[in-house]
Amino acid sequence: MDVDDRLASHFEQHRPHLRAVAYRMLGSLAEADDAVQDTWLRLSRSGTEGVENLGGWLTTIVARICLNMLRSRDRRREEPLAVHLPDPVISPDGNFQPEDEALLADSVGLALLVVLDTLTPDERLAFVMHDMFDLPFAQIAAMVGRSPAAAKQLASRARRRVKGAAMPDHRDLARQRAVVDAFFSAARLGDFDALVAVLHPGVLLRVDADAGHEASWLVHGSAAVAKQVVKGFRLMFASPAAELHPVRVNGSAGVVVTTDGQPSTVISFTVADGKIAGIDAIADPGRVRRLVTAVRTA
Repeated sequence: MDVDDRLASHFEQHRPHLRAVAYRMLGSLAEADDAVQDTWLRLSRSGTEGVENLGGWLTTIVARICLNMLRSRDRRREEPLAVHLPDPVISPDGNFQPEDEALLADSVGLALLVVLDTLTPDERLAFVMHDMFDLPFAQIAAMVGRSPAAAKQLASRARRRVKGAAMPDHRDLARQRAVVDAFFSAARLGDFDALVAVLHPGVLLRVDADAGHEASWLVHGSAAVAKQVVKGFRLMFASPAAELHPVRVNGSAGVVVTTDGQPSTVISFTVADGKIAGIDAIADPGRVRRLVTAVRTA
């Protein structure tokens, strides 16, 4: 094995970890892959001379690349979208695929990624790298160009925002699926009371149709969400060609909706204390097809 092959082999050992870092930082699977590829390019140009801890060095490089991408994203965004959902990781409704298990080792739910999207780039880096990957504040400070105390403060501010996010119980998928099945049973019947009964009083429905589309919206509260679900379910399944396929979305119970066999919508549920506390739907068919390409629906 020559030097280049050995370097590539070492990098591949760290790729799952680097992709997990980039996904938490960016909330985009395509951008995460771009960040990892940029990290490889930097490694292939510089080599490992003088690098004592390759894993730590690569982690620092990918985090800095992601930080620059986030800052550039913020500068380009003239006005925030009414509703934007990060890319979900969609897996068959069973065990994780090996690549998904590495990506979601900390059970990063879609609800958490939504909150992370509201943080500043520096806050996000401080929280992700310290709270999720145990990076010391001294190293984080060097990345954001601040003192360790200021980096610690960034993470603290982010932590307060994240604390309010509804977190599902990823360990009990069967319980989640039972609640979601009851939700769809009530939705099919148009049973408003049964829907309200399965929803948390403070449930939040987010629908991301596509960038700038008027069909993207946010609905809060069990009664308002139940009303919207009855209406939306009737429209979605007006065609007999529409079908539901159970999947796991970031580890939680979810579904992919297909029309004439083509994926059109992916829906993720946050189930907490036996109630649905959050419903996140991506209803942009083009984006959904890209997200579920590797998922075999039954």
